[in-house]
Amino acid sequence: MEQVERRIAKAAQETTWIVAELDDKVVGHGSLVVQGSPRRSHIGEINIGVDDAFVGKGVGSAILGALLDVADNWRALKRVELTVYADNEPAIRLYTSHGFEVEGRHVKAGFTDGQYHDLLSMARLRF
Repeated sequence: MEQVERRIAKAAQETTWIVAELDDKVVGHGSLVVQGSPRRSHIGEINIGVDDAFVGKGVGSAILGALLDVADNWRALKRVELTVYADNEPAIRLYTSHGFEVEGRHVKAGFTDGQYHDLLSMARLRF
């Protein structure tokens, strides 16, 4: 049990969470996960979700900006990466506007609404 507790404590140190609230309602969230492996400690992975009613209203941009601030100024990460559904044009525009570039396509790698969809790998490098 002690080993499990150490893993949980370590995972908490490797993950930064951001929650966006409006009138006591969660309208978006995001996380930045940094791998514990020394070989990948320069890399962070971002995940963001925004309530459909708030897409295009700056919530995603605020969350992404806050996570990139942590990545750049607190973690000194060289690479930040993410995966996004290939048909999620608002998210792709958001990520591109913050310096992310498409690195590849994962065919039928995502599953939602009873269908398989392509995913894009995107990354922002700062070397």
